Amino acid sequence: MSEQRGAPEWRLETSLVHAGERAAAPRATPTATPIYTATAYLYPSMAELDAAFATGEGYLYTRYGNPTVAALEAAVASAEAARGAVAYGSGMAALHAALLAAATPRGETTSRPGRILAARDLYGSTTVLLDEFFMARGARVAYADLCDPDAAAAAIAEFQPEVVLLEQISNPLLRVADVATIAAHCRSVGARLVVDSTIATPVLQRPLALGADLVVHSATKYLAGHGDTAGGVVAARTGLLHATLVRQARLLGATLGPFEAQQILRGIKTLALRVERQCSSAARVATFLAGHPAVARVHYPGLPGHPQHALAVAAFGGRFGALVSFELAEGGAAVGRFADRLRLFLPATTLGDLYSLVSVPAMASHRELSPDQRAERGITDGLVRLSVGIEAPEDLLADLEQALGESG
Repeated sequence: MSEQRGAPEWRLETSLVHAGERAAAPRATPTATPIYTATAYLYPSMAELDAAFATGEGYLYTRYGNPTVAALEAAVASAEAARGAVAYGSGMAALHAALLAAATPRGETTSRPGRILAARDLYGSTTVLLDEFFMARGARVAYADLCDPDAAAAAIAEFQPEVVLLEQISNPLLRVADVATIAAHCRSVGARLVVDSTIATPVLQRPLALGADLVVHSATKYLAGHGDTAGGVVAARTGLLHATLVRQARLLGATLGPFEAQQILRGIKTLALRVERQCSSAARVATFLAGHPAVARVHYPGLPGHPQHALAVAAFGGRFGALVSFELAEGGAAVGRFADRLRLFLPATTLGDLYSLVSVPAMASHRELSPDQRAERGITDGLVRLSVGIEAPEDLLADLEQALGESG
């Protein structure tokens, strides 16, 4: 399509609409990916447009693909050593997409429709998604302690699932799963393994290399890292699963916008630097809390007393994530006073930001679970979760010291 044909004869109203648009792309390549906001794309002829539809190559309509979003997907696929990745409007949308793709890949049929075996230790909304959405539509959902090797093997063999879902580092008790072993058990029964690696990030571990089929990230958290955008992404080990994700995203319309994609892509560039600093500071915070008289118990994979400490050492190479959870000796009665006295740790219902954050799982991330469900998972009213940011660790320790000293 030629550029602005007949421009000298246009009337004012027409010029206001078209003047300055559709200029040729610059010969120089920008150092950073531009934000492409167009909803549709033009081709020099109808024949070339038809060919783009037929081959699926090139850009047509924003629900079918966007150059800024594609750049983010390429970055995540590279980080996870994946065949491809697809971005979504939120982490929950990404998780939903991963479960659908794992259960119903294009061109495949199954004799075990809707069998999902999920880890007992999951983000609260993930449990609600399984119970209220998938089960309500006929799926069979079972839960097991997938951080216990024997329990995981027995549950997979007995339930014969179609899909297995776990968090590599669980929220909020920071339990660790042996992805490689569970992936082997999944292969033995023909199940696909979906790993939510939001907390671990590819800096600590890349589950696809260990045999997982799909990796999910709430990109709102560590990938973006600045507390200013929401998104999700799924990385696929095989071409079949990637093609399934692409097809389903187009049909369901669960796509990410270009502005959000650019912010997440920008955040990924400093992911390794941020996570290294956050892991280092979190280790100091965990050690400090473990020795404080106002703290009854600390949940952190880097501490020798953690139930999966040996696995975490082998899996993560000396970095144990940037979350620390702990229980106050006085229980739930002291949680509010402690949180209100913090000055640097911000009371926010998220994690993974460059800011340090504090939350109470019983109040926030696992609020939608019943008290019995929380108790079954070991989530007490006195449990506090810290997301350690990139501030000076000495300032973070001083903030905790003054808050714990006055919380009683």
